[in-house]
Amino acid sequence: MTRGQLRIYLGAAPGVGKTYAMLEEAHRRAARGTDVVVGLVETHGRRHTAAMLGDLPAVPRRTMRYRDADFTEMDTDAVLARRPEVAVVDELAHTNVPGSRNAKRWQDIQELLDAGIDVLSTVNVQHLESLNDVVEQITGVTQRETVPDGVVRAAEQVELVDMTPEALRRRMAHGNIYHPDKVDAALANYFRIGNLTALRELALLWLADKVEDQLDRYRADQGIATVWETRERVVVGLTGGPEGDTLIRRAARVAARSKGAELMAVHVARSDGLVGADPAALTRQRVLVERLGGTYHQAIGADIPAALLDFARGVNATQIVLGASRRGRFARIMSRGVGATTAALSGPIDVHLVTHEQAGLGRRLGTAPAALSARRRLIGLGLSVAGIPLLTYVLWLLADELSLTSDLLLFLGAVVGVALVGGWWPALLAAVLSSVLINFFFTPPLRQFTIAETENLLALVVFLLVAAAVSGVVDLAARRTREAARASAEAQLLAAVAGSVLRGARPLTALLERLLETFGLSTVSLLERLPGSPDRPDQQRDPRAWRVAANVGAEPCATPAAGDAEVRLDDDLTLVLRGRVLPAADRRIVEAFAAQAAVALRQERLSEEAAAAKPIAEADRLRTALLAAVSHDLRTPLASAMAAVTSLRSADVEFDEADQEELLATAEESLDRLGRLVANLLDMSRLQAGALGLRPASLGLEDVVPSALDELGEPAERVRVSLPAHLPAVRSDPGLLERVLVNLVANALRFSPPDQPPTVSASEHGGFVELRVTDRGPGLPRDQWERAFLPFQRQGDRDNHAGVGLGLALSRGLAEAMGGNLEPEETPGGGLTMVLRLPVADERGAG
Repeated sequence: MTRGQLRIYLGAAPGVGKTYAMLEEAHRRAARGTDVVVGLVETHGRRHTAAMLGDLPAVPRRTMRYRDADFTEMDTDAVLARRPEVAVVDELAHTNVPGSRNAKRWQDIQELLDAGIDVLSTVNVQHLESLNDVVEQITGVTQRETVPDGVVRAAEQVELVDMTPEALRRRMAHGNIYHPDKVDAALANYFRIGNLTALRELALLWLADKVEDQLDRYRADQGIATVWETRERVVVGLTGGPEGDTLIRRAARVAARSKGAELMAVHVARSDGLVGADPAALTRQRVLVERLGGTYHQAIGADIPAALLDFARGVNATQIVLGASRRGRFARIMSRGVGATTAALSGPIDVHLVTHEQAGLGRRLGTAPAALSARRRLIGLGLSVAGIPLLTYVLWLLADELSLTSDLLLFLGAVVGVALVGGWWPALLAAVLSSVLINFFFTPPLRQFTIAETENLLALVVFLLVAAAVSGVVDLAARRTREAARASAEAQLLAAVAGSVLRGARPLTALLERLLETFGLSTVSLLERLPGSPDRPDQQRDPRAWRVAANVGAEPCATPAAGDAEVRLDDDLTLVLRGRVLPAADRRIVEAFAAQAAVALRQERLSEEAAAAKPIAEADRLRTALLAAVSHDLRTPLASAMAAVTSLRSADVEFDEADQEELLATAEESLDRLGRLVANLLDMSRLQAGALGLRPASLGLEDVVPSALDELGEPAERVRVSLPAHLPAVRSDPGLLERVLVNLVANALRFSPPDQPPTVSASEHGGFVELRVTDRGPGLPRDQWERAFLPFQRQGDRDNHAGVGLGLALSRGLAEAMGGNLEPEETPGGGLTMVLRLPVADERGAG
């Protein structure tokens, strides 16, 4: 069976018309004779959307009972039984009612696709899993329903339904999206120009990535290796040399010339893994690339130009930035070099060769570490000086039995033996000494430094060349072995460092401690240069002014000069070591430590800034939510009170005494509600600011509970109270405790069925009095308990007339301020119980 195809209409924001566009497509297909059926469409009361449904056949919805309420969902079984060619299923990210066939609607759609049915669906950008947190930061609204990006990316077609922010706000103002009483709040909050512009850009960028994936798949399926310049991608090749910073900045400027261009840095490592770049330099350059908005990559290949071009073609790069060759003139004559070879083979990819200070100066290889130990070199030298003359003496005694060819082979074996023991220079000395002695003692005319026959001269020359070549090969093999062993040790050390850093709570401290232990140091200090005076911008910084950013070990080094070694990271950051002088062989790995320390310091600073910004962001979120709540919830009782007073003052209508009483009661009730809302908001503000005043006293619950019920008025007459006769007094603030009880009982009354009123009971346990407010309502799933205590939350977010959603959040805050706590419990048989724990009053201290 052929799998069905999925077409998704992606909306940048609610109300842009994605459902309308989906229904237009459904009508177009139906007009062409396609069997189209509506599985489920949500019109949200929008008359234009409802009219667009028209005469499209629809499968009746399935009604489900959940927590004493009826809900309707798509009847997946009925759609599968109907087997249309195309099914229209709205709201891809919707969460089905518990007990449904699948938890999510997109899972229902997958079943339809598996059955060979094409599906038209919709989703908004805020419901995409990867963008959920970004949208929350932009709008301040948490989207609980999300859909995995892979589900949307797997769709055969994704069409963006877009609209300018101004046009969408006009549509909102005309009442085409939300009910008129919600328009003002929506325009002032979620539907701000800035929010809509940001959401629109997110949708465009996400869809651009989706299109890019489709293009990559098409090019792979068609075997297209040539570059299609659909988007500028600039690749900069790094060698780990000092010119890397210049190349990165130049490539960033090239990328900045094109909107949406990508910057990628790549280092091609030799496939043997032995001759590599400085890891510290590469780490610093990686940080620079990421700071400029690019990404860092590594590739492996024996042929560097080919590996570089394979990477560039693989990412569909349009430009490559390379540094001019550092090799000298003679080396450039022998080989074109990486830059010239890459440019010659690049095809449609533009190659920029950037000049720099190191161009043409040759590679600074430095002093290569000896392949063999000094002891082995001395032994090899001894074998050359003593062994070669001894061999000459033995062969001289056997001159009548051996030919010149045999003598040459024996001397060659001796040279190879010296090379195996002592390396290149002792072997070279042995080869030269052997050639001189062979010439003098074994090549006619004997005992003269002349050679009579051309054949003997050729044999001697070949011997010298072979001996030198074999010595070089042996020495190179020993050097490679040593380099491999050191590379392996360095890799193990860096892996151990990475593990200790990842496991540590403070990565920078863990990194410095590992450095201290590895190299046997007494102190490791990361110093940061002090900035100039903020009051005097023109004042030069004191080059001797340093501060300790991090330190492990003994007394920190106050300045770089106070240590035995230093590794300079940049103009303002230096790693100072004390305890021993570092040999040159260890400095490379220490520089890698230092580069990682700089990254760890930067991450710690960012974490500190994020921690400092978190309370500000939380306060801003609360402020935004407060404005949203106040714009509606405070306005509603105020409007009711004003309408009642205006009616009473009206001269056009005469009200009898009963009507006047009813209007006055309405105004009084609305003003009481308004007063409670304002009191809750003020208390919540004081809690957030830490300025809530407490007047703790010894209180009896038998006095506080009736007072709280009296404040609630007539509805509280249904509440059943059960308080033990000898319940101890609690220590709390009378006014705040009454406020908590009012909120808890009001919440219980709101959700309790008429025939099962809430109950208030109390008991003593372990120095605390537990007051339980129990209701028999729909209850709350355990995974939503903590969410219920967030400010501006209402159960189900369906009741817009039950206050600003501060009751439970404020009650818990007040309980904790009084030394207690507030936790939910499941009510046996269904419902929710709020347990208020308060400390028992110390009667001895109360007297």
